[in-house]
Amino acid sequence: MPFLGQDWRSPGWSWIKTEDGWKRCESWSRDLDRENNPCNVSHSIILNSDDEEIFSNEEQKYTSKKRKKDHFRNDTNTQCFYREKWIYVHKESTRERHGYCTLGEAFNRLDFSSAIQDIRRFTYVVKLLQLIAKSQLTSLSGVAQKNYFNILDKIVQKVLDDHQNPRLIKDLLQDLSSTLCILIRGVGKSVLVGNINIWICRLETILRWQQQLQNLQVTKQVNDGLTLSDLPLHMLNNILYRFSDGWDIVTLGQVTPTLSVLSEDRQLWKRLCQYHFAEQQFCRHLILSEKGHVEWKLMYFALQKHYPPREQYGDTLHFCRHCSILFWKDSGHPCTAADPDSCFMPVSPQHFIDLFKF
Repeated sequence: MPFLGQDWRSPGWSWIKTEDGWKRCESWSRDLDRENNPCNVSHSIILNSDDEEIFSNEEQKYTSKKRKKDHFRNDTNTQCFYREKWIYVHKESTRERHGYCTLGEAFNRLDFSSAIQDIRRFTYVVKLLQLIAKSQLTSLSGVAQKNYFNILDKIVQKVLDDHQNPRLIKDLLQDLSSTLCILIRGVGKSVLVGNINIWICRLETILRWQQQLQNLQVTKQVNDGLTLSDLPLHMLNNILYRFSDGWDIVTLGQVTPTLSVLSEDRQLWKRLCQYHFAEQQFCRHLILSEKGHVEWKLMYFALQKHYPPREQYGDTLHFCRHCSILFWKDSGHPCTAADPDSCFMPVSPQHFIDLFKF
């Protein structure tokens, strides 16, 4: 028989008796599918004619909306999509707006699922996820946590499919697994949103992703056309000078003996050090060879351990100083300034985190 709660805050649930005991049965209305809702939630409709609930029109409308909201919250594979691709960043209550904007709310609203499909934004999103994993994971709400791991799942699957940027994802998963191990071991000492068993399952998922990336084998493509080895030396050298990451140069140098020689060029590593670090930092970590020459390659990796390298992204989020709105530049936002372009400011991943620190 159905059980209906008497608490005004909840309409109660319908329960059915099975061999394993009583289980909750959610009753959904088909009319909910035709409602204009910005969240595209896919769900199964469960109808039970024997347990029909009798409410007034107003109570029944409230019941349907609440059950749909609860179903959305319990669906771990669901991500909420918004029509607007921007968010107003406010840190205090005003007469027009109450409350403040949180990191989790911004993470839900800025459509990172679509951003990872754009090669210009992929590195930016990965770096942002890495910063959140290091220090801001516990500040995310329950829905934001689900979105975080759903986006991370899409990133891992994308890397496994197209074999691009595996090193970035390995670093992200390493930082995330370290953070989760600390949080799980110190449960009770810090605020951890969600059940401890959920976090343990997430840690097991991360370990499985790490194993899949470790076993990733890049298939050799058979192509009878022009290859990298057929290019002249000056063009190969020009390609190496376009890299901004030292590990990419080392990896490319392992392809052919010619690239190996070009990747050891002292001038190449000197330019890379000058691009990322200041001259004062060189003096503090100067490395000389036996002949008295500066070992620029060793200096680059030594400096990288002490100082953050210069960040470079194809596309970033932007912040409008006039409207206090965070948005993707391609999507735009309803700016009221006379010259909107002069108000736009690119936002680095670290700046994104700092915007929501109170």
